[in-house]
Amino acid sequence: MLEHQWMMSDKPDDDDDADASVLVQTRPKTKRPPLYKVLLLNDDYTPMEFVVHVLERFFGMTHAQAFEIMLTVHKKGVAVVGVFSHEIAETKVGQVMDFARRHQHPLQCTMEREE
Repeated sequence: MLEHQWMMSDKPDDDDDADASVLVQTRPKTKRPPLYKVLLLNDDYTPMEFVVHVLERFFGMTHAQAFEIMLTVHKKGVAVVGVFSHEIAETKVGQVMDFARRHQHPLQCTMEREE
């Protein structure tokens, strides 16, 4: 009795298609992680100079940039102070809130997912 050995040319054609479709299906789909806006909220008690200092210290703004954002917060009640990954946004919010509490200011900082 002869035993048949498969040669490359003996492989059925549909095997190649199956291999190709598996490769296409397993290709990773890269999707950018969502970004989050960090917002500073106005209140009637936190000094404007303190807000400017927070923006310079935690968001790396120049004095002029920080002053402009502080005025926006003051006039409009809220301003976006940066857009970051979830982890960085969360860290910034925590840093600002802790710093404000340590200095006994009611400054509020929040984050929301960017649409």
